[in-house]
Amino acid sequence: MADKAAATLVDYARDYEPVVLRRLGERILQVVAPETAEQVERAALARAEQRADRDRFFSLSDGGDGAVRLSGRLGAEAAAVVRAALEPLCRPLPGDTRTPGQRRADALVDLCRLALATDELPDHGGEPPQLVVTVEYDLLARQLGPGLLDTGETLSPEAVRRMACDARIVPAVLDGTGQPLDLGRQRRLVTGALRRALVLRDGGCAFPACDRPAKWCHGHHIEPWADGGPTCLSNVVLACGFHHGLLHH
Repeated sequence: MADKAAATLVDYARDYEPVVLRRLGERILQVVAPETAEQVERAALARAEQRADRDRFFSLSDGGDGAVRLSGRLGAEAAAVVRAALEPLCRPLPGDTRTPGQRRADALVDLCRLALATDELPDHGGEPPQLVVTVEYDLLARQLGPGLLDTGETLSPEAVRRMACDARIVPAVLDGTGQPLDLGRQRRLVTGALRRALVLRDGGCAFPACDRPAKWCHGHHIEPWADGGPTCLSNVVLACGFHHGLLHH
């Protein structure tokens, strides 16, 4: 059987490009031994799926330059799930100049933000999943102070102020040496009845021609919260992650 397959491929090599010849080689049994081709193909698929499952991984590595490198490997089934979740968030938006790779990266972050906004994730250390950013309030209000993530990375003042637009804020009072004196209760900014009213009014991202639904949007303060802007319906607007960033820029 192997000799017959090899001879057939040699004959095909006179007439087909290498890429086509490779595909023919993968299906050669359907030509020379159709009675066993399906069984052999199932076995090959099973071996490929076992290898993919064994070799799967995902890692985030700090590059030391303010960026984190993502790398990983998934099987075909798992990758299909990831693609199905990301693709609705990868479409170009009005005013969008991002590359396809940048849109996929933003879609991954949007998907994680959406998951964090639900109550479906398990607790982490007894607390709901959340981002913690430490910054002195006076510095934040003066648009000067960087923030420190609980993962150790530093954020620019602009990024901290953007996160403060629609976040779960934990006020912390620090003494001169940075030791916490009092840790306040969490308070959400655009939630509950206000969030429902905002969704009813805007329906989704309020940026012209954007069709992102409300569940993918943040509550953006028109007059910044850190500048004393009130958290009321007349001072907030729904904006998707991409347009929220544009508004802050």
